[in-house]
Amino acid sequence: MNPVQQAAFQAASGVNAAVLLLGIASIILMLTFIWVIWVTLGTFRAWQDGNASLFDVAWSAIRASIILMVLGFYLR
Repeated sequence: MNPVQQAAFQAASGVNAAVLLLGIASIILMLTFIWVIWVTLGTFRAWQDGNASLFDVAWSAIRASIILMVLGFYLR
């Protein structure tokens, strides 16, 4: 945004655009982090019940963590 648009946005919303984008990115990353924990614990419980192997637990955690890292790279 150019300075005029930034000033208009801040006047209308009361918040700087950079602060708002940081807040949105933080919320998205925290929700993704919670999703990674949910996926890992779900697969771990399946492993405890004998429905999944230890390789499945590790692979599921790695895939979810890769998604978290990619989102972290793009939202920084």
